[in-house]
Amino acid sequence: MRKIILSVATIATITTFATASTSSEISELKAQMATMADKIENLETKEAKVTKKLTKVKSKATVLKFSGKHYLGFVSDNAGDERTNKFETRRNYFQVKGYFEDNPKNYFRITLDTYHNDDELDGDDKGSWEVRLKYAYLYLDNILPYTGVEIGQAHRPWIDYEEHGGWNYRSISKVFVEASKGAHLTNSADIGINFKTKTENFSSELGLFNGEGYHGIEDGKGLSAEWRLTGHILGGGTAKAKKTDQYANISFLGQWNEESNKHGGDLNWYGVHGAYNQPLFLVAAQYIETEDAPSKYAGKGWSVNGELRPIKDWGVIGRYDNFELDSGIEQTRAIAGITYQYNKYVEFIASYLKEEVDDNTVVDALMLTAEVNW
Repeated sequence: MRKIILSVATIATITTFATASTSSEISELKAQMATMADKIENLETKEAKVTKKLTKVKSKATVLKFSGKHYLGFVSDNAGDERTNKFETRRNYFQVKGYFEDNPKNYFRITLDTYHNDDELDGDDKGSWEVRLKYAYLYLDNILPYTGVEIGQAHRPWIDYEEHGGWNYRSISKVFVEASKGAHLTNSADIGINFKTKTENFSSELGLFNGEGYHGIEDGKGLSAEWRLTGHILGGGTAKAKKTDQYANISFLGQWNEESNKHGGDLNWYGVHGAYNQPLFLVAAQYIETEDAPSKYAGKGWSVNGELRPIKDWGVIGRYDNFELDSGIEQTRAIAGITYQYNKYVEFIASYLKEEVDDNTVVDALMLTAEVNW
């Protein structure tokens, strides 16, 4: 670069020499050339220093994509013997996807998650923040018509789908089928294989997993067949749902889990879910029932939730869960809140949660939350 600039300057100087009429003009041009050469040398020196400080990232993948998700908040509740007030970091996800050269839709994903270890460790380690592996899977696109596959510690068919179009606020509550005072039947990830089909008016996920979930103790005695079959009445089945979209979806979901070590026996359940969304509002409802399950989990229940967006970036949300165990115990949850989309990275939520067992309040909580996505 320096040689090129100097060459141009030299040509310009020679041309000027030809037209220069006095020796003073020639001297002035020489001084300008010297000053220009010094400036170019200084710039090249700075560029070399910056280059030496850069850290090289190497990967066999042609593209690496980094992202994170954080649920930060404050809660005041009476879950114990007396009301407590505390700040929380409920979730901290760090994710990397490595995309492959032969097909830019093929990738490997790994997601790490932190959680507060309240009771698994002793001594100084009790209460530590631990790191847990949430996802670690290979995704191959179009191995069958309109169908890709996740292999490894992958998504189970239902929860991720509901969190992207049915209940958008995982930062304040798990979905009905996972919540501890809801149906409490499954979680979001497990080791296995998940076939994901997407067309404009139909999508599905069909999976076979170990059955204990991503933080359960596995014994290898039985596998879990799990599914989601969704009809997209207004289309949109090939893309993730957005709040600004209009869609109407009906899903049939379930799990057939033989000898679940985590649950202490067979765990077979099924359900139906419907959601309608337009930019102004969302309304969703579902029904879940167990076919065969240990007494701690056997039962049936329903959940409804909605979201109203009357003003740009502002929303009002509500949800009610009801699950009645076969033993006769009834569990209910009520959630109400106000949301504010600060920017594309941050959303603030102020919410109230009440959980009851047989009409006796077990949790009464006020929550302030910041959900961060980058």
